[in-house]
Amino acid sequence: MRDLAYKALQAKEKLTKENEKDPSIEEIAKEVGVEKEDIVISLDAIQDPVSLQEPIYNEGSESIYIMDQIKDVKNTDELWADNITITEAMKKLNDREKTIVSKRFFDGRTQMEVAEEIGISQAQVSRLEKSAINRIKKMYK
Repeated sequence: MRDLAYKALQAKEKLTKENEKDPSIEEIAKEVGVEKEDIVISLDAIQDPVSLQEPIYNEGSESIYIMDQIKDVKNTDELWADNITITEAMKKLNDREKTIVSKRFFDGRTQMEVAEEIGISQAQVSRLEKSAINRIKKMYK
């Protein structure tokens, strides 16, 4: 992996001199004769790890750390709590209700698709879905 990374760096340097601009990953991959994914992986492999506790700015007694500059909007405390709540609520449903709620809301299926998959009518899916949702609502009121 390191050998490929160093070949990629040499190719990048060569292409930069020839074209007077930084080459794209695709251009480097073509020059080296490998897939662009391999170039990306090899270059990542030679990067030194960085601590989240490393200061990136320091003004007197106030420091800003890498951790302060990173924000994860996907894994927030609120989302984490919601996921636990949903998981606990799903445990309290019967198997048929779990299947219907899971297919409808987590797999994105329509009531007709769910009905066909589990062998009941769309009206039954609608009734069971509504009943499951009402039971979940009652649990958390």
